[in-house]
Amino acid sequence: MGVTVPQAVPDVNMQSRFQDCDILSYLALPQDYDPLPSVDPIEFLKRHLHELPPNIIQRFSLVTTPKQRTAITEIRNRRLKFTESRPRSLSFAVARNAWPTLWQGRERRGQEEGKEEQEWAKMSFLGGAEQQVGNLAKLLGDMEEEREAERVRIIRRTQANDDFVPEEESDSGEEEEEEEVSEIQESESPEEAQALFERRIRERFIYGLLEGAEYDSVNWDEWLDVEDDRDAEERWFDDD
Repeated sequence: MGVTVPQAVPDVNMQSRFQDCDILSYLALPQDYDPLPSVDPIEFLKRHLHELPPNIIQRFSLVTTPKQRTAITEIRNRRLKFTESRPRSLSFAVARNAWPTLWQGRERRGQEEGKEEQEWAKMSFLGGAEQQVGNLAKLLGDMEEEREAERVRIIRRTQANDDFVPEEESDSGEEEEEEEVSEIQESESPEEAQALFERRIRERFIYGLLEGAEYDSVNWDEWLDVEDDRDAEERWFDDD
């Protein structure tokens, strides 16, 4: 179990490796073209995303963040199509460990880990002989529960300033976030809580807010394009 690594934020050194002249020359555009890729990369991508080869398009990861790229319809819908493939990296088993502060059942995560440790001790340690195991299973379970609880506390502190929704939706985002948390907490079954968590992970991925996720491999993958991106996105949200 490891702590997620936040997506890198573009800096001066990265931008120095991003050359407008190479990109403009490939597209046979004038060097004073407006907008310049380095000045307004998002607007540039909106116009020329499908005209650039992989070795050039990937450079835009140096000067844009996943959240900024959400403004590009094609990229947003590539993410949508990726989530619809149910990738293991966004599955419940992986996501609850990778992003524990987003899992509203995280208060029980330490208990779950502790239970697994106890079961291992009973079944595997010294052949599972009760008289030899004694209180070892409970001791190991308690230790694992505390380790997991501490891990979640540390990650929660480091992500305290994390935003949930894109800037363009920030006015209503906080209210929607509170409603979603309340909905999860009031769920009557673990299955309902899990389903809501999985939906939240997918939404955060689509909007570029899932730290440490595999954005670059998805954002620049033209094989994820669909014939009617906008209809596909609207259909996904309608279904959920």
